[in-house]
Amino acid sequence: MRNENVRETLLVTSNATTRAMLDGGTGALAGVSARASAGEGASLSAGVTADVTEVYHYSADGTIRRFAPQVPSTNPSHPPAVWAIDGHHAPLYWFPRDCPRVSVWANDPDQQARLTELFATEASRICAAESSWVTAICASRVYRYSFDAADFAPSGESAGRYISLTAVHPVRVEPIDDLLGLHAEHDVELRFTPRFGPLVDQMLESGLPFAFVRIRDAKR
Repeated sequence: MRNENVRETLLVTSNATTRAMLDGGTGALAGVSARASAGEGASLSAGVTADVTEVYHYSADGTIRRFAPQVPSTNPSHPPAVWAIDGHHAPLYWFPRDCPRVSVWANDPDQQARLTELFATEASRICAAESSWVTAICASRVYRYSFDAADFAPSGESAGRYISLTAVHPVRVEPIDDLLGLHAEHDVELRFTPRFGPLVDQMLESGLPFAFVRIRDAKR
């Protein structure tokens, strides 16, 4: 069984240090991709660890009964682990596994005001994918595996990530057949764009928490 979700995510805060590491314009995608391939990421602010009772793993395979620790392909030096995500960051995985996507969100009223001003939205989170993925997103079924958070510990790399160094069994598995509807149900604004370049630049410059998933596979 492959741990499909968390290790393929780059979670970073948009600050001056991060921005200096990335090229401008479409080059931002190349800079982010290089960091993702290296398995790097900076911690996000405002984690929700104290309130987490369940964590989740998303997969196209609905038959997994036991999750065994594995070494992530993006970071071979990491000890074998089972990776999961908390509910606050789960919208990052409401997509087909191979779909590049980006997200920006607000954790408090001040950030919400900035998100509304910069991105013209009333939602507290925006997710975006490339337009070429619309059909696949509409047709995909994803399975959400739920775990007791007591079996996991925060990864220490980024807010929302949890790991177990021992095998774990899900307490529940649920099929998700309507990914668009899931976004709407949770008031996540879903956008589609031909290319990420300008949107990535806007996220990097916003000062808001953001995340990129499989960005190395995005169109250049």
